[in-house]
Amino acid sequence: MLNRRDFIAQSSTAGLAASFAAASTSSLVAQDATKAQTPNVQSKVTVDLPRGRVPLAFIIDDSTCLVNMGKFCMPQFATAMPDRDEYKKPWRDWPAEIPDSFVREFGTWCAEHDVRGKYSIVPYPACVGWLDRELPGWSRKELQDSLQLVRELMVPRWDIHPEMITHTRVIDLKTGRPHAEISAATMENSFPQTDISVDQLTEYLAYALRILKNCDLPCEGITTPGGFGNKVKQKLPQAVFEAVRDVYGTELPHYFKYVSMGEESVLPKFENVQNATSDKPTLTVNVPAGTGDWFGGWDGVVESQGHLYSNDDATAGRMVELIERREPAVMLCHWPGLYCNGLMTGYKQFQKVVLALEQRFKNETQWMKISDIGRYWTAKEFTKLEMVGSEVRLNAPYACTNFTFQISGTNRADKVILQHGETKTALQEVASRSALVTNSFVRAAAGTTVCIDMPTGRSQIQL
Repeated sequence: MLNRRDFIAQSSTAGLAASFAAASTSSLVAQDATKAQTPNVQSKVTVDLPRGRVPLAFIIDDSTCLVNMGKFCMPQFATAMPDRDEYKKPWRDWPAEIPDSFVREFGTWCAEHDVRGKYSIVPYPACVGWLDRELPGWSRKELQDSLQLVRELMVPRWDIHPEMITHTRVIDLKTGRPHAEISAATMENSFPQTDISVDQLTEYLAYALRILKNCDLPCEGITTPGGFGNKVKQKLPQAVFEAVRDVYGTELPHYFKYVSMGEESVLPKFENVQNATSDKPTLTVNVPAGTGDWFGGWDGVVESQGHLYSNDDATAGRMVELIERREPAVMLCHWPGLYCNGLMTGYKQFQKVVLALEQRFKNETQWMKISDIGRYWTAKEFTKLEMVGSEVRLNAPYACTNFTFQISGTNRADKVILQHGETKTALQEVASRSALVTNSFVRAAAGTTVCIDMPTGRSQIQL
């Protein structure tokens, strides 16, 4: 599994992207998590994909309010790493702002097509200003309006993540100022440089999360900027768990750091698993992306190659490959690479990709936030299901919408009832798998497929 900054740096052309498509590396999963991932489903009950559909998601990095991160990151990276040619681009010619008008156009179009995923909000973007205080170059009203737009338009369909504090300079948490030294060692993309403790790492993550909480933005997870945490990969899942729980009280924290390519599985990974066999295991979910960034790059000046996600008729491309594998198809890009310094070429190619996938796979896929993908696979893994006579008994540590499973040999069921405590819910029969919605079922030769809004704890499906 590749750190995405390393992946993106090596895959800016179609040829290199193709070479990585054959790569497959081992996943980083804790030993106790591996032991926990043994099948727990009885032979007559098989957990399916949500609504029987392949999840789609769109991960957007380097987004924030108003600030064009491509412009303001470039000179800071160039100062810290002066020998790297990728940081010697004409950033002075680029606009300082990615305007809210673009956020509104993008978010509205995505809502019309139900596109969902993850949208970063960098709290102190490239050290320009604090989103919970002031953003020099913009009025306080402009900042507040921008935050309100994110709350109203983006939050319903997108996970909001901090991408650490600045995405450029490492902050001294005692002073709130960047460290005086400017080098690769003091950039968040390579933080930390030493094997720091879980508590120290947690403190840094929590600092970023608190700024977003001050902005009234919800967070269930974090995104690492570039190689952040590379020297403490085994400690990162625990730090994510503790920071997100401490600041937001989130039940099931998750994070995005890795890109899975080639034949490597793109399924969520369970890390920092505690009490795996109990009625309430705790864990951190690692949700990887399954593509490179093939729109406009992190700086917005790379030539867009949307066909690498999907061609015009959705017969080829990485997203098509993942859908046909029936694994989560999670696209990756960077916000400046959609805006492309006002040209919006990345955004236009993104629209073409979505429309192509919609045309061919509309009845086989559904868009989800990455937290929902993580939750679904957690429920799939840790919910205990048992077939007793004509009843399926469930014991779920985590509630899950659209939890879907097939009960073999029960295609003649006339009624299906979900019971939780004293509450009974009659499920609606639908004509086909593609018509499944929450609290419905469909009969077929292979058996009855049930889709429910699964509550926490014990419940039963009565046939």
